[in-house]
Amino acid sequence: MMGVPSHHVLTMVSISTSVPTACARWCPLNSSCVNSTACRCNLGFSASSGEVFTSPSDSCDDINECAPPTTVSCGKNADCQNTEGGYHCTCVPGYELASGAPIFRNENENTCQDVDECQQKPKICKSRGICINTQGSYTCQCPPGFKLNPRDPKLCTDVNECTPGSNPCHNSTHCFNLVGRYECRCRPGWKPIPGSPNGPNNTICEDKDECSSGEHKCHNSTICTNTVGSYACHCRRGWVPKPGFQNKKNTTVCEEVSFPTWTPPPGIKSQSLSLFFERVQNMRRDFKADLTQKTMKDLIVSLDDLLKTPGDLEALNLSSRHQTATSLLTGLEEILRTLGKAFSNDSFTFYSPGGTVLSLVVQEPGSGNITVGQSHARMLLDWAVAAGAGKSDPTVVGILSIPNMQKLLSNSSLDLDLEKKAKLEECYESSVHGAQLRLLSAVNSVFLSNTNTDKLDSPVTFAFSHLPGTQEQKEHGPREERICAFWKHDGSNGGHWATSGCRILGNGNDSTTCQCNHLSSFAILVAHYNVEDPKLALITKVGLSLSLVCLLLCILTFLLVRPIQGSRTTVHLHLCICLFVGSAIFLAGIENEGGQVGLRCSLVAGLLHYWFLAAFCWMSLEGMELYFLVVRVFQGQGLRKRWLCLIGYGVPLVIVVISAIFAATYKEGYGNALYCWLSHKHGFHWSFQGPVTFIVLCNAVIFVTTVWKLTQKFSEINPDIKKLKKARVLTITAIAQLFVLGCTWVFGLLLFDPRSWVLSYIFTILNCLQGFFLFLLYCLLNKKVREEYRKWACMVTRNKYSEFATTTSASSSSHSQTRALRPSQSGM
Repeated sequence: MMGVPSHHVLTMVSISTSVPTACARWCPLNSSCVNSTACRCNLGFSASSGEVFTSPSDSCDDINECAPPTTVSCGKNADCQNTEGGYHCTCVPGYELASGAPIFRNENENTCQDVDECQQKPKICKSRGICINTQGSYTCQCPPGFKLNPRDPKLCTDVNECTPGSNPCHNSTHCFNLVGRYECRCRPGWKPIPGSPNGPNNTICEDKDECSSGEHKCHNSTICTNTVGSYACHCRRGWVPKPGFQNKKNTTVCEEVSFPTWTPPPGIKSQSLSLFFERVQNMRRDFKADLTQKTMKDLIVSLDDLLKTPGDLEALNLSSRHQTATSLLTGLEEILRTLGKAFSNDSFTFYSPGGTVLSLVVQEPGSGNITVGQSHARMLLDWAVAAGAGKSDPTVVGILSIPNMQKLLSNSSLDLDLEKKAKLEECYESSVHGAQLRLLSAVNSVFLSNTNTDKLDSPVTFAFSHLPGTQEQKEHGPREERICAFWKHDGSNGGHWATSGCRILGNGNDSTTCQCNHLSSFAILVAHYNVEDPKLALITKVGLSLSLVCLLLCILTFLLVRPIQGSRTTVHLHLCICLFVGSAIFLAGIENEGGQVGLRCSLVAGLLHYWFLAAFCWMSLEGMELYFLVVRVFQGQGLRKRWLCLIGYGVPLVIVVISAIFAATYKEGYGNALYCWLSHKHGFHWSFQGPVTFIVLCNAVIFVTTVWKLTQKFSEINPDIKKLKKARVLTITAIAQLFVLGCTWVFGLLLFDPRSWVLSYIFTILNCLQGFFLFLLYCLLNKKVREEYRKWACMVTRNKYSEFATTTSASSSSHSQTRALRPSQSGM
């Protein structure tokens, strides 16, 4: 019973003496029967109630001898391992028993010693790894040029010493990584310094001059230029790269600069122009690259001779002159750009006797801004814009200022972009019909090496000087402004001025600064905008002048002809007076000469407002009188004169006084930048348009009612009258009443868009001639008035009135039927 405590033996003995013959059947696993009521756990197991237990619910569980507090010891470099019903000892990893056995039971059996892993086969360290044994373990180390793989600490991988940021070589060399090492070799175009071999880690190199050593491969049309680590082949002075080649490349091939071909514009017959192009062809034939500067001067002098005395060019039509100017500007740009390539890092300015100035700068491509110019113009631009993308040739920048070019560009048109036109129409409250132009500066043609200048990456700033004498001229009259314009080609018509892409930055007395996002031929212009149709303006002046004469005759007639006196004549008289005064003020002062709304313009606008409103009030009284006459048949029972005058002059006075108070409050209303009339701001124009709309609509209803009643009256008076004659009389009467009642102003009310030229012309013609139609209706078509006119004519010519009376009485009897048709002799 080794290993069993003595008290256990005594217990077993004492119990065994009293073991009955029967044994308990409920003893659990890992136990043995003591008697019929008790069981005992096997060695290495225990129950919760003790070694011997009597409860069937108890179980025998394994005793963990290795758990603390431990009752066993395995010794140094060993671990206790629990087993089912017992335990054993094992050496820790990196150690083993001297006997080679895997386990042992007691501390006195412990012979654990270190294991040398480095002696195992296959090698525990992979690749080039070096194994180093340690007490109970080992480590893997890598030779120089290698490092342990972080994913596998037993594997050595190559170290790349040439990674960016850790290059151990001199900056004159290239680092080349090899297996476990690296080399430093000279870059292309470099060589080791004397005494330094190529390849070792301490190699230092210096630039190799391929041009002096003859190792270059430049074409014989180029010049070799050494660069750091390489060389470049650039064209000789007066030479340019051939098509398909670029300058300053190792493969560059060049050809001599040639004078471009320039042909006259087709379809232009001019002896002066032919002589000019003949001189150009002679220059082309005799051109030599080393005489480029002289050729440029001769070309500009020839241009001055052509423009200073244009001869038969001035006799050409407008389109041909503009086409010629376009050909000259584009041709000069191309030739000067091409010939400028014959210069090298040079600048050149030439003032010709005729006033034309050429300023040319040729430099290597660079960065930053450059300023080029002379007395007529200066230009500030970015070198990147001048050179163009990917260009390595010397960059050409030039300005050609031609004061005499304005002779060919006279009477040119201006193409306003939509945004600019919309702003002008909003400012002037009217449509814009082109502009009259006046040049302030020379025509300045700008050319660069970069030919793609329709849309520049960065804008170009210009400062254009005004020509002598232009600053003394009036520049900012009404509807005038200074603009920066460019000459735009438009095919067969030659071209026109345009402003899109350009804007004014500042104005001075003798110069103007502007900025453009494209390049062309530029000039500073004074544009006088035509905000009214010249044909409509002429019709208005002629029509109103004729109406004024007729209205004056009407006034004299209504005052002097007694047979027609009555309430209707009173209405006619005051209507004509209002129209006469309003039309006279309109002709004399409607234009706002200064462009500023001053006291004079506000006063004119207020008077026009009053007199035209009064005219419409008298038109409404005309309608009322006509209604009483035809519809209600109350002839001669209209309103009294005092009430007529109170309505005709009092109502518009009230409206104008209220409007004047409103205008004084808001400091605007009467007058605008274009006309001395009512402004559209704050809806001020409705102080006139509202009452007019009401009166016209009411008179239109009266007009329709009158025509319908007249149709019935004609049938009642004389049912046998011919239909054609009845229609003719009715038509004449209806048309006459349209002008009397102001119904033609309906066309003005429908004129929502001022650019609707059809309605504009109809409205202008009908209403400018209103005075003429009133004279025709009230005077010439009125028999009593005609008789008075004949009487006056006889008195003037000193004829006897008796002869006149005889003639008139004979004629009156022949027209009795016509008289019967007319309800009144006073204007119906």
